[in-house]
Amino acid sequence: MTSSAEARSFAAGTIAAESKLRSYARLGKLDVYDYYPAIAVALSAVLPQDGRPLSAVLLTSALFLFGSVFVIMSMVALDDVTGYRDGSDTANYGPDDPLRNKRRKPLVAGALTVPEALRFAWVTAAVGAVLWAAAVQTAPYRPTWTVVLIAVLFVVSLQYSYGVKLSYHGFQEAFLCGLGAAMVLAAYGLTAGHFSGLLLVEGVLFGFGPLMFGVYSNTNDIPGDRAVGRPTVAARVSAKGNAVFIGALSAAEFLLGAAASATGVAPWWFVLLMLPVTALRLRQYLVGFRTGDIMRARRIGFRVHRVGFVLLIAANLIAGTGAAA
Repeated sequence: MTSSAEARSFAAGTIAAESKLRSYARLGKLDVYDYYPAIAVALSAVLPQDGRPLSAVLLTSALFLFGSVFVIMSMVALDDVTGYRDGSDTANYGPDDPLRNKRRKPLVAGALTVPEALRFAWVTAAVGAVLWAAAVQTAPYRPTWTVVLIAVLFVVSLQYSYGVKLSYHGFQEAFLCGLGAAMVLAAYGLTAGHFSGLLLVEGVLFGFGPLMFGVYSNTNDIPGDRAVGRPTVAARVSAKGNAVFIGALSAAEFLLGAAASATGVAPWWFVLLMLPVTALRLRQYLVGFRTGDIMRARRIGFRVHRVGFVLLIAANLIAGTGAAA
């Protein structure tokens, strides 16, 4: 069954009709899974250690993972509602931008209504909250800082583009990185029971993945974001300033790993293991700002992130087994 708006869109020949279930999956961005491996990064640092209650670690990790899926589905659905209401999504995914897939925005495509999107967002938020509470309840450890972090993470995630609209007050870039870092640390705290400087570094490096394809998206979306007053760095600075900013972020990613190795927070070989990420990040930058193909650079960013979290998992397994001591 299709909505009347979807039928009109289909009749106009702009978009083919699809099921409501598929539209809800698109609203929740289930095909973009790049935050969810945060739990695998944390788990890889815990499992090589002796003396952990394995069944409790796996159950807690699974509950936190599924809770994360629902919380992030709620977050991105609320982001779509705000983007549709203020017109930025219509501008960024409209007929003047053939590089963006209109199906990815079910409200813009007419496949869902705003009330349907809001119901979806609040239901998924409630399910996510229950699953995260269950993860805390079943966790082998419940350090106070971890429980507080999870509570803050839940509240702040729903305020990303809704409510106080953090991304509309200059916090978008910090949020994209911070969300990934917080997920790594929260999953680790519940299963390891203590804070780790290495996992903080890994969490920030993990968060750099979504941040770095986010800033390329923002570069493409400058006209729409400026029109609605969404103050991303790309929308606030000149083209050259934005290129410098993204270049600085790319360099900072490498320097963080290098500093961790140099200070002993990470093993000496950690920076060397992560060099493929640095090489791919350089390629991403050159494609985006020398070739001028921002959307291709954004796609490269997904690949960089996926290589990166695999290497982070490898680093934890190597460190845990002492293979490269």
